[in-house]
Amino acid sequence: MIIDLPSTTTSQLNKKMVELRERGGAVALGRVLTLVIVAEDDEQLEDAIDAANEASREHPSRVIVVAKGVRTAAPRIDGQIRVGGDAGASEVVVLRLYGPLANQGQSAVVPLLLPDAPIVTWWPSNGPKSPMKDPLGKLAQRRITDSAAEKNPIRSLLSRSKAYTDGDTDLAWTRLTHWRAQLAGALDLPPYEQVTGATVVGEGDSPSTELLAGWLAEYLDVPVKRNKSSSAQGILSVTLDRPSGPVSIERPDGRTGTLTQPGQPMRKVALHRRDNRDCLVEELRRLDSDEVYEASLRGLAKLSGARSRGSDRGSGRSSSRTAATAKTASASASSTGASSTGATTTTKSTSSSKGRSGSKAGSKAKSGSTRSPGTSSKAKSTSSSTSASSSKQSTTKTGKGRA
Repeated sequence: MIIDLPSTTTSQLNKKMVELRERGGAVALGRVLTLVIVAEDDEQLEDAIDAANEASREHPSRVIVVAKGVRTAAPRIDGQIRVGGDAGASEVVVLRLYGPLANQGQSAVVPLLLPDAPIVTWWPSNGPKSPMKDPLGKLAQRRITDSAAEKNPIRSLLSRSKAYTDGDTDLAWTRLTHWRAQLAGALDLPPYEQVTGATVVGEGDSPSTELLAGWLAEYLDVPVKRNKSSSAQGILSVTLDRPSGPVSIERPDGRTGTLTQPGQPMRKVALHRRDNRDCLVEELRRLDSDEVYEASLRGLAKLSGARSRGSDRGSGRSSSRTAATAKTASASASSTGASSTGATTTTKSTSSSKGRSGSKAGSKAKSGSTRSPGTSSKAKSTSSSTSASSSKQSTTKTGKGRA
C-alpha cells in the first residue's frame, strides 16, 4: 500500500501512520532500528529503497527516505507512506524536500524517528566527506557511505579516512567479506610458512581493492604492492608470497575465483560481486564501531610508496617508475566482527630495520574452529659497526563475516 501526501507536514505524516495502524494493523511494531536514507530524488532512489526493504526482512525497521528535490522550487514537503507488500517487513516514509528544505533534512526527520531505537544513516551515493559532521550523520550511531558510487571513488575514500569517526563504515569495505574469508582460510592449510610480501591487483579506481591492500599492509606488516589493471573490474587477484611459493587467488570473471598454493590442489572458490542488498544486511548486523575497518584505513598510508600501474594479471609485475619501501609501525586494535559465520584472523608481526634488512612475515588465521599457523615478521640488519633489532606484536580478531 502506497499513500501519497503532497504538500504535507511531519505532524500529518505521523497522524496518518497512527491511523493506518489503528484501522488495519498494517504497520508492524517490532522494529529494531530507524534507517535514514539520504539521496537525490532521481532514478537511483528506488534501488536504495528496494535494498532497504530486503534488509528489513532480517532487520525490521522504520525507513525514512530523505529525497532532495529541486533546490530552486518553492519550499514544500511531499510525503509518501509505504506499508505492507510495498515496504517489506518495515514501514517506509519518503520525504521529498524542495527548495531550502532540501538542505534541512534533519528538521524533517527528527519528528519521525522511533523512540529509544538506534539510528543508522545511509548515503547510497554522494555522501559527505565527513559523515559525522553532517547533520543527519550526527543523529546516527552508524553511518554508511559507498565510495564506489562516488564520481571519484579513491579520492572520496581517502578524504573519509582522514575524517574517520567511530561508527563510520563503507560498503566498499563490506564487499571484501568473501575475499578476506578466503585469504584467512588459505593460511589455515600447510605449508605453514611466513608471508614475506603481498600483491593486490585490481581496477584503478576500485576503493575495495585499496581497502584490501590496506588490510593486508596493516595486519601482516609486510610490503604490499597495489597494482592497477586496465582490464579488471573490481579486484582481479591477490598474491601472498611465501618461501615455498605464492598463495594466489585470482577472479577474472567477477564470479568464481581460483585458489592456488604450494602442496595443495587448485580449487574454485565463490567470489561473486555483492550487491547493495547483501552489503546493507551485513552492516545492519552490528551497530558498534568497526575497528578492523579503521585499521585498514590506516593501512592505506603504507601503500603510497608501493603503487604501480600497467599490470593486467595477478602475478604482481608492474611498470611503475618508482619503488619505495614503506617503513611504518602501528599497533593494531582488536575487533570482533559479527555475522552469520564466524572466523578469527590473528596476525602477529615483528619488525625492525637498520641498514640493509630482509623481512619475514606471518599470520595466524582461524576459520570456525580450525586454528591456522602464526605468522611473524622479523628484520635483522647489520653494518660494519652496529647491529640492532626490535620487535612488535599485534593481535587482531575478525569475524568470518567481516574477513
